[in-house]
Amino acid sequence: MDIHRTIPHWLLACIATHFGLSLAYGVEESWNAKFQTTYVWQSKAPFNAAYSGRNSLSTEREKSYSFTGTAFLGMRPWAGGELYFNPEVVQGVPLSNLTGLGGLTNGEIARTSGPKPKLYMARAFLRQSWGLGEIQDAVDSGANQLAGKVHQRLIALTVGKLSVTDLFDNNVYSHDPRTQFINWSLMTAGAYDYAADARGYSWGAALEYYYDDWAIRAGRFIQPKVPNQLVLDPNIFSHYGDQIEVGHGHVLIGQPGKIRLLAFRNRTLMSRFQDALDYATLNGGVPNINNVRNGEQIKYGFGLNLEQQLIQNVGMFGRASWADGKTETYAFTEIDNSLAAGAVVQGSAWGRIQDSMGIALVQNGLSRQRRDYLAAGGISFFIGDGALKYRRENILETYYSLGAIKNTWLTLDYQHIRNPAYNTDRGPVSIGAVRLRGVF
Repeated sequence: MDIHRTIPHWLLACIATHFGLSLAYGVEESWNAKFQTTYVWQSKAPFNAAYSGRNSLSTEREKSYSFTGTAFLGMRPWAGGELYFNPEVVQGVPLSNLTGLGGLTNGEIARTSGPKPKLYMARAFLRQSWGLGEIQDAVDSGANQLAGKVHQRLIALTVGKLSVTDLFDNNVYSHDPRTQFINWSLMTAGAYDYAADARGYSWGAALEYYYDDWAIRAGRFIQPKVPNQLVLDPNIFSHYGDQIEVGHGHVLIGQPGKIRLLAFRNRTLMSRFQDALDYATLNGGVPNINNVRNGEQIKYGFGLNLEQQLIQNVGMFGRASWADGKTETYAFTEIDNSLAAGAVVQGSAWGRIQDSMGIALVQNGLSRQRRDYLAAGGISFFIGDGALKYRRENILETYYSLGAIKNTWLTLDYQHIRNPAYNTDRGPVSIGAVRLRGVF
């Protein structure tokens, strides 16, 4: 959303070139249609482990793939209004049934897709803007963005179905697994358990206020009825995910940057790890969060997000996030605290304007309550080795994206993960990937 507010002008020009777009500022579109397809193939090398559990990453060699195709259809029904629809088709088979890691390796994998293609409506939302001044910026045509002009000072209301991360915790260098890093803990803050169905989308509303270099946004979205499943609970006044974010653009030593502070709060039917441990103590057996999902709980957390251009064509980013970790993960992945940092270099630096390369490091951690639950043999949605010799999960990811032909990119990606699922008795593991992307 609002690319002009988050991407430096030089990078916007590169992206426009990548997508075959023109920077025809001042031309207002009444409608547009964009399309994308992304294919990700991954191969995991075998690794050593002292033991394995039901939700462990397999120690054997594995292959995985995902395919997504999305149509971005937009129209302007009236002044200040924008209406968008995104039908999407998905297909894919994850590594190890999508278990065994906190930082899962492919942000494009749809948890309920499977080997047969499925078509659904990913997004359907209305965005209404009200200008608060005379100064306007031009924006180019893009996916879910109509070319035209927007006020530097404005109020915007977005209502409908979309991904919460379309609006919150954006980062120009590390946000989109279709074009940048593909690990889950690099496409958003690792501990940000944002409301979403199993494909990453939800219904809700968000209100944004822009005033020059400042942006404030707040939103409420509905939660799934059951953790990490497709069916959503429509009762937005009882079970929901709230978030508020404050962002500020700045210039540091002549280079643009942005900092954002995020807070979120979830309220829904969640299991508490301590309740599962207490239940097992009283009744015997291994602790199981499914035995104690019988009451409404609150989960909250925070995130700090930084992006900074260092010199032309080179930028860096950093994220820090924390969640209270008392309750189960409900809609994202099993990370209670995370630190991530990295750098991205645009190919313009060596005469390849369509290319880019990046490198990032991530360190994910768990709360004491979740660690005790896993150490006692508990199994949660994504992880559970039957025991736990705890150590923070460390991830290195690097990629090179090659602009092969017009509107097509071939990316080579490598991830090295130490202590998968926070267990020093397992790993390390290496995963190589090839990503092919086209836009039309």
